Amino acid sequence: MAALVVSGLYADTRLEDLLQQVETRYNHAKTLEVQFQEQYTPPGQIRRTESGRLLLRKPGRMLWEYSQPKGKQCLSDGKFLYIYTPDTQEVEKTKMQETADMRAPLAFLLGKLNFQKEFKDIKATSEGAVTRITALPKTDNLPYSSVEFTVEPGGVIREVRVRGYDNSTLDFTFDQEKMDPPLEAKLFQFRLPAGAKLVEQ
Repeated sequence: MAALVVSGLYADTRLEDLLQQVETRYNHAKTLEVQFQEQYTPPGQIRRTESGRLLLRKPGRMLWEYSQPKGKQCLSDGKFLYIYTPDTQEVEKTKMQETADMRAPLAFLLGKLNFQKEFKDIKATSEGAVTRITALPKTDNLPYSSVEFTVEPGGVIREVRVRGYDNSTLDFTFDQEKMDPPLEAKLFQFRLPAGAKLVEQ
């Protein structure tokens, strides 16, 4: 294991090159489809594992379709975030800029990805063929205290860890990434499920 940002111009250049690869890959994509596994660990509690498919469409739209638990959904239409939980038959609606949901950090992929603009104290550690990038948000009004990205050669993001201010963690593992699949805009239009109640936060 070797830190890329320890000292010297070479280490800094390697990190800058890697960040540029990630930015170039995702900034050129208009849509994205990927399978995900999500592990949420509240402070002092048991880890919860969920999985499904994530769809992204620029600008500002994302859809998390859960196969486990079946029927759960998280959707952003660019302005609002809707979270549907089948067990409670409730849909939580929140403005994207006001949400405390820790999926929100991934929304930067929906705009123009710029590590230097979004984050500070960016560091990287090589772990075999992959590199782990750690960063802090530039502002304090976000629902997370740090983010880690595991990046494969070519700038492919395979894992993301989001840490909350309460020491909770949200880990994502991504697989079967598809760049620019045909995703119609109507996929990201929220529709209230039958029998569900809308709760505005």
